Amino acid sequence: MRGLRRAVVAVLLGGFVGAVLRLLGANVTPPQHGGWRELSGPDLR
Repeated sequence: MRGLRRAVVAVLLGGFVGAVLRLLGANVTPPQHGGWRELSGPDLR
């Protein structure tokens, strides 16, 4: 029973830490350059 309680606490603590990290990283703006570009050349058909 003690092991089950430890496992539940570990899962809840991991979820809490993941949620906090996700909220803290939400203010980051995506990159403004890069991405897809059109390819051209004789090999592309």
